Amino acid sequence: MSTGSLYIVATPIGNLKDITYRAVDVLKQVDIIAAEDTRHSRKLLDHYGIATKMMAVHDHNEADKITALLDVLNQGQSIALISDAGTPLISDPGYRLVRGVREQGGSVVAIPGPCAAIAALSIAGLPTDRFLFVGFLSAKQQARRAQLEQFVNERATLVLYESPKRILDCIADAELVLGEDRTMALVKEITKTFETVRTGTGRQLRDWLLESDAHRKGEFVVLIEGVQDAGRVPSIDPSVLRALNLAHQSMPLKKACALVSELSGVAKNALYEAAIANSNE
Repeated sequence: MSTGSLYIVATPIGNLKDITYRAVDVLKQVDIIAAEDTRHSRKLLDHYGIATKMMAVHDHNEADKITALLDVLNQGQSIALISDAGTPLISDPGYRLVRGVREQGGSVVAIPGPCAAIAALSIAGLPTDRFLFVGFLSAKQQARRAQLEQFVNERATLVLYESPKRILDCIADAELVLGEDRTMALVKEITKTFETVRTGTGRQLRDWLLESDAHRKGEFVVLIEGVQDAGRVPSIDPSVLRALNLAHQSMPLKKACALVSELSGVAKNALYEAAIANSNE
């Protein structure tokens, strides 16, 4: 029995014209379109006269739908997986389905096209020779800061996604943890009428966001320049180092770093590295 193919189809991230001829052909020819939100995708399909049957496949039901979708493929029918915008699986559902098809030896075919992360990198003006896609950070401040601390010494450009309601907090935490001198870029409304790119320090970007409510609307891609010298020990105010030394006299170094970080705003990783460097000296 011939097994059908699963097509991973990239769709526009804003401008409906940003879809390939091949993607339109595939969406017309497959037996089922697995869409993240069928109501949202209906606008795109109607625009191109695509009448293919749709099925909702999203984060909350993907695990339950896999068996049914695999049965469709095993019957020789084909499926196109699309997300609300951009390339499926990139901070969107689909990983478990693709893995399931691969595990049973099925065919998974890429129909490439728009991706917000790549589009933002191409226009932001930050280094693109190395980049690290992080996706969405935690919605909770403590967890978000802990995630950012993993990238204190990262040399690659960081690429994040963020929502309008958390964009200010995200930039503030990135500035606090990664350093106020880091160059960052905000890219929003990509391919739409009000496509915007703003580059500067965290403080400059927060000031711009606060200038107008309109500046905080839309989905954001946040890009953060990597550290320029990962081997350099961060410069820390002497008074903060004295506080760290005092704290270390009564508790383990990691706990001392956590305490002084909370009080001073200096990243725990930076404090730990400075303490180790000083002890070696």
